[in-house]
Amino acid sequence: MEKQNWLITGVSTGLGRAFAQAALAAGHTVIGTVRSEKDLRAFEELRLGHAHGRLLDVTDGDAVSGVVAEVERSVGPLDVVVANAGYGLEGTFEETPLAEVRRQFEVNVFGAVATLQAALPHMRRRRRGHLMAVTSMGGLMAVPGMSAYCGSKFALEGILEALGKEVAQFGVHVTAIEPGSFRTDWAGRSMTRTARSIEDYDELFTPIREARQKASGNQLGNPAKAGEAVVHITTVEQPPAHLVLGSDALRLVTAARTAVDEDIRAWETLSRTTDFAEGAQL
Repeated sequence: MEKQNWLITGVSTGLGRAFAQAALAAGHTVIGTVRSEKDLRAFEELRLGHAHGRLLDVTDGDAVSGVVAEVERSVGPLDVVVANAGYGLEGTFEETPLAEVRRQFEVNVFGAVATLQAALPHMRRRRRGHLMAVTSMGGLMAVPGMSAYCGSKFALEGILEALGKEVAQFGVHVTAIEPGSFRTDWAGRSMTRTARSIEDYDELFTPIREARQKASGNQLGNPAKAGEAVVHITTVEQPPAHLVLGSDALRLVTAARTAVDEDIRAWETLSRTTDFAEGAQL
């Protein structure tokens, strides 16, 4: 396997760390972004000389561009970029302050966009590369109590799908990574939870919040295997535009897409009534 240079944002814990460990185990060089000096040192100790840490807040677009440019100069051309940094925001739509919704999009959407936009010009000029971003099964289906999170991931899915169609002509691949529930801290200490204030949602939402907290640390998905899967798709000639990870994600995404198809079929006749009778005027 040809050795590659990877940039992965958010490698201190969770899936970002698992992706980095898998890439390092495959012999690649990984530049991982973190938020503290302590995490930077811990990351670089994973494999001295091959794991390179960088301090970065992905919501600072200028800093993101600066890190990518510096890495291209000091480490070498980036072959794979994984925009992984993000977090979960749990809360009913009505109870979630607008400021928290904006922050969710700032990190999950605009942080990923800044990362990919910074790397793309280099890949386009070289006519090769692989851009990835971690969305979620929540980018293809939605559950109650996660409207802001799912909204951010749906938005990122749309951006990635359009991007893939734009850059395929340059030999640059784009993949949306859509994990299900993995045994990380995502649903535990890493989750931001809005305060409860409206009793009308208690019957629906209280059991959901309690179940998610109870499941934290016991999820079905194995992060190490997710890392191996992501490394594997960089070795194939035609990597997927969508990589769903986990049997739970397969089940829930399939059910959600089936429901959309059923709505389209059920209302097809009404949908067609909105055309002009004489057709398009060309």
